[in-house]
Amino acid sequence: MYEIIWILFAFSMGLVAKAVKLPPLVGYLVAGFALSGLAVYTPLTLDNGEALDHIAHLGVLLLLFTVGLKLKVRSILRPEVIGGSLLHFAITCLIFTPGIHLLADLDWQTSFLLAVALSFSSTVLAAKVLEAKRELRAFHGRVAIGILIMQDLIALLVMSVAAGKTPSAWALLVFALPLLRPMLFRLLDASGHDEMLVLLGLLLALVLGGSGFEAVGLSSELGALIFGAMLANHPRAEELGRSLWSIKEVFLVGFFLQIGIGGLPDSQALMFALVAAIALPLKGILFFFLLLLFRLRARSGFLSSLSLTNYSEFGLIVASVALPEWLIPLAITVALSFVVSAPLNRMAHPLYERLSRRLVRFESQKHHPDEQPVSLGNTRVLVMGMGRTGTAAYDQLARTETSLLGMDSDPAKMEKHIAAQRNVLFADAEDTMFWEGLHMPDLKAVILSMNDIEGKVIAARKLRQKGFSGYIVAHTMYPDEAAKIKAAGADEAYLTMSETGVALASHITDFTLHPLPTP
Repeated sequence: MYEIIWILFAFSMGLVAKAVKLPPLVGYLVAGFALSGLAVYTPLTLDNGEALDHIAHLGVLLLLFTVGLKLKVRSILRPEVIGGSLLHFAITCLIFTPGIHLLADLDWQTSFLLAVALSFSSTVLAAKVLEAKRELRAFHGRVAIGILIMQDLIALLVMSVAAGKTPSAWALLVFALPLLRPMLFRLLDASGHDEMLVLLGLLLALVLGGSGFEAVGLSSELGALIFGAMLANHPRAEELGRSLWSIKEVFLVGFFLQIGIGGLPDSQALMFALVAAIALPLKGILFFFLLLLFRLRARSGFLSSLSLTNYSEFGLIVASVALPEWLIPLAITVALSFVVSAPLNRMAHPLYERLSRRLVRFESQKHHPDEQPVSLGNTRVLVMGMGRTGTAAYDQLARTETSLLGMDSDPAKMEKHIAAQRNVLFADAEDTMFWEGLHMPDLKAVILSMNDIEGKVIAARKLRQKGFSGYIVAHTMYPDEAAKIKAAGADEAYLTMSETGVALASHITDFTLHPLPTP
């Protein structure tokens, strides 16, 4: 009975939030508060809270496991990621702690822990926004995700200290876990692509990572993160993360419902959330100037900072361990920050276009190595986006065209292509500063094969604005997107599935015209 009520309220409020362009998790928090209100003012009872607590805990463990799957040391050991996250954390705590102490009249320890909780940015919201815009692999997306992972590690450290657990002697076995990596890799290879892959993820995150670490007196959250990180370098780590995505999201619904069901917000909670929401721009501004300090360009710093301008569900997880009495005020604070952050991130690129002249003057004269101007030299044909379609086009052209170049916004993908003897450079097609610094004296044709429609439209428009009069061709899945790309300046925009059918038919035609000899 209780599960029916939870699901009904969560779906209804999530649907309302989605309809007004807000993240559904805002609706889940509202659903929890609505259920709490009904329990107070009606005969409805929600006695089965233990089951919801368990579901919520599983959601947190799966969230940390999937974060661990993205935890590649190379992406974190970068000055802008380590320096930006640690400096932002330190400065935020130094500013917020005395502010909370004075305004809320709290003791210094509580004020500090609240400042810590408010220093984190939302991994869930940022990842969803960046993924929706296909910018997870872009330079500013990688910087934002790297900082978020660093913040998650800080949050885990705070939780471990706040929990006050004393590890047993068996906890020393954790240092031997790297020896299990070859076996875990074999298990991942043997699991296939269906339900066995999902079960393996649940086994590692909840059983070995969660319950295993608890059994030796360590944090279950830390265990889930470590087991995810041990698989991060496996080629199928991303596939494992995708297979667990829906299960993790459903269990996290329980986490947000649990917070709301904990009680209705009072006037103090609402006032705290309002003041924190007013202070939210300071968080983004601090991120922006810290990233410029590490030689990022204004555009990258702005887009990364905007992704991080919110409060985090990890703050709620920390509060559930260290400050349970402040969980509801922090939940309202996180929800308000999402209400502000989600619309701003949807219009991030147009917003930067409006502010770019004012922001560029804060840039350092020396740019980050990943953001230097690009010259195409004697390149005649350019392939933008070196995924499967772009790679196939590149390889086909390489048979006859010697002055050929590929570009991609994913450095890891770029390195793989270079290792395969392809001529590929790093570039983000949606970066206006890239287009301003681009030199292409001999370019004759461009293939737009990026994943997202926005990147293709921007690339076609920028090429024409720079005076390029050569041939531009793109592929896309839908006729309306093809029309947008052509309106932006492309000569042709082919429908991917239609062209696949044409290619298959051509093989049949070739076979019937030139049949194999009969044995």
